[in-house]
Amino acid sequence: MSSLDDISERPREGRIEAISGGMFSGKSEELVRRLRRATIARQRVQVFTPAADTRHGPQRLVTRDKRELEAVSVACSCELRQKLQPGVEVVGIDEAQFFDDGLIDLVCELADSGVRVIVAGLDLDYLRRPFGPMPRILAIAEYVDKVHAVCMRCGAPAHYSQRIAGGGEQLQVGDTDSYEARCRRCYEPFAP
Repeated sequence: MSSLDDISERPREGRIEAISGGMFSGKSEELVRRLRRATIARQRVQVFTPAADTRHGPQRLVTRDKRELEAVSVACSCELRQKLQPGVEVVGIDEAQFFDDGLIDLVCELADSGVRVIVAGLDLDYLRRPFGPMPRILAIAEYVDKVHAVCMRCGAPAHYSQRIAGGGEQLQVGDTDSYEARCRRCYEPFAP
């Protein structure tokens, strides 16, 4: 019996909430805020981060302002499914752009079975192209919040992740050493 079978008897109150935006926009901070509120409400919460994100410890979700939550690091949506705990009521997923497309069906199944699923991730890569499963998750989510950073050039609201160092591959984990938040006016096409 899968973990989804264990939770299928609950009332159908599930939903998908998506938090998207560029780098440095506060996606993880908003995810942590919502998950802490669920914990205060005594709901069973489980948090997942992708193994591809090696910036912090493997069992922690860490925000830029140093807030932390215990998390399970997984390599793919199949592993996430296997590590779901029976009776979980709220599932938080950070950096969803690093997951495979199987995440789309999984979050749908969880919500259909009564689980509140909160997904945070980049909707666009450094070339301003749709990134990983996030665009499709945004399409199926009941609630979508798009957050903005501050442009590092002019101070305007920034939606884009400007790559300033590194190669041309889509998946490149980095931080302020490799990326800057930029608005539409200040964004420059990347040339490796």
